Amino acid sequence: MITQNYFDYAAATPMNSEVVDSMLPYFSDDFFNPSSDYLNAKKIAKDIQTARQDIASCLGVKPTEIIFTAGGTEANNLAISGVAEKYSGSTLACSVVEHKSVIAPTLRYKHKLLEVDKTGVINLSKLKQEITDDVVLVSLILANNEIGTIMPMKETSRIIQKIRDSRKSKKNNLPLLLHTDASQAGNYLSLKPYSLGVDMMTINGGKIYGPKQSGILYVKTGIDIHPLVIGGGQERGLRSGTENVAGIIGFAKALIMSQNLREQELKRMQKLHKLFVRELNQNIPNAIINGSKKRLPNNLHITVPGIDNERVMMILDERGYQVAVGSACNASSEEPSHVLRAIGLSDKDARSSLRFTMGRFTSEESIKGLIKNLSEICG
Repeated sequence: MITQNYFDYAAATPMNSEVVDSMLPYFSDDFFNPSSDYLNAKKIAKDIQTARQDIASCLGVKPTEIIFTAGGTEANNLAISGVAEKYSGSTLACSVVEHKSVIAPTLRYKHKLLEVDKTGVINLSKLKQEITDDVVLVSLILANNEIGTIMPMKETSRIIQKIRDSRKSKKNNLPLLLHTDASQAGNYLSLKPYSLGVDMMTINGGKIYGPKQSGILYVKTGIDIHPLVIGGGQERGLRSGTENVAGIIGFAKALIMSQNLREQELKRMQKLHKLFVRELNQNIPNAIINGSKKRLPNNLHITVPGIDNERVMMILDERGYQVAVGSACNASSEEPSHVLRAIGLSDKDARSSLRFTMGRFTSEESIKGLIKNLSEICG
């Protein structure tokens, strides 16, 4: 039974029962290695190819452009390091509010960190100035995992294309690629790479009601990157290793379901978001909502001046409500979130901030109960 009082869907989503059912045969009867030559194994290889085709159809891309990975972190690392190793000596650029799995590999190479405004949105005018002739890759998170802000990806893509055209006129043959981490976006935003104008895109199965340690990196035809994992040559040589068949099948099912339910869930979540804000304003009027108005509808990141967010989180947990004090990937660190620092919050305010993310099992009653308890604790 999934609790309605769970408010940390950005950290993990429960697997949909249909996703679980689709995966089960590959743990037992259909356990064969898809690289083997006998008929049972070839059948598994065909199932993987069908999943790849289904994903490609959902995204409006070619099956050969889908690279299976063990989740979003690996996909981000493959995109960043894969480009950096291919174009050694060139410069990488990413925003200061990226997930750590983008920032960390970027820092290994010659790089630029792109500033954002107080809502977490990239400054497009400054972006033009930052993309100098040696920049080979720009990586911008589609929807931020902490504050929910949605980046202007289409506008960024148009700027990138103009710079590409300019480079051609100057006979600069260095490519300029655009990557986006769409791990948090799949339940509410369209994930069509051609519409977004991106060359590479990361999707994480664990955020779309699919299995953890499943994901993909979309790599547009014609883009050449170095692999991180070499060996047997699976995934067109970009990700060697025996395939996680159950994970691939489950990911495909989860992605298609999340995109099919997207508009329905978007409308429901927008209604819940309005309720959440209304209840928050009425019961905790000094709470400040962080991020942009153009945000994921399931995300509310707030600062309540003077509270100790760790203490509030633990009391809420004791009362049956699961919330977050930041990104789950930063949970082991005592440092305030780099995202909150980037949008101008002081360390004191960052330690007075909480993240609430809703999902398929969130109800109006659970929101009202959460705010009631939060008001009592913060009062």
